[in-house]
Amino acid sequence: MITRRKLIGSIAAGAGGLMMSGCNKINTDPKVRTLLQSAEGLTMRAQRIIADRSALAPEFSRTDLSPVFRANGTRIPVGTDYEAHRLANFENWRLTFDGLVARPLSLSLAQIRSMPRRTQITRHDCVEGWSAIGQWTGVPLKVLLDQAGLRSGARYLIFHCADRYTQANYYESIDLIDAFHPQTILAWALNDEILPVANGAPLRLRVERQLGYKHAKYVQRIEAVANLTSQGLGRGGYWEDYHDYEWYAGI
Repeated sequence: MITRRKLIGSIAAGAGGLMMSGCNKINTDPKVRTLLQSAEGLTMRAQRIIADRSALAPEFSRTDLSPVFRANGTRIPVGTDYEAHRLANFENWRLTFDGLVARPLSLSLAQIRSMPRRTQITRHDCVEGWSAIGQWTGVPLKVLLDQAGLRSGARYLIFHCADRYTQANYYESIDLIDAFHPQTILAWALNDEILPVANGAPLRLRVERQLGYKHAKYVQRIEAVANLTSQGLGRGGYWEDYHDYEWYAGI
């Protein structure tokens, strides 16, 4: 069986810029995009039928840590609000958890760091073809879900972020199956150090069963929703909406 990870590795190793450019041109055809999106849904359903829903992503030892954990995408968000929080060491920054919840939350970074924590050493697999192993510490997302209390209509979580791209601020989403997974955490530390700005400070999502673009950085708000149509173009994420990435990036 060819896993998504193996497929991405093969593409990264064997595909040149001309091939990728050709794929991008093909993806602009509306008929092709519709076909790809329907195939994505079939892939997600097939993977989830076959895969053990409670299975953990591989974890490693400290001897396996990468010398440098690469920071890709945004290195520092632009804007006066984020800059003010950064200069103040995020003392006045707060995470909001709202939407279809019984008890909306507004949490300081100190409160989040005082919550039950999980530390895990995992491999980050980027769709660009590179990987790195890092040690992450943060609060299991389940802790916040239990505190907020999801309302009956909630099906997804949208993560609203501080970094700005051309079309919109960055956003990503996961369903509740991944949200309650024990390795899904909001990380505030990397390799025993406070999370660097380039890697997503003060808080980033780690959803270890999915590819790197799902691991949203600079998370500032979590919204529980019934569907994904209210955000962007309705496909659940910045890269999904504007660059035709798959919404389900399971590995």
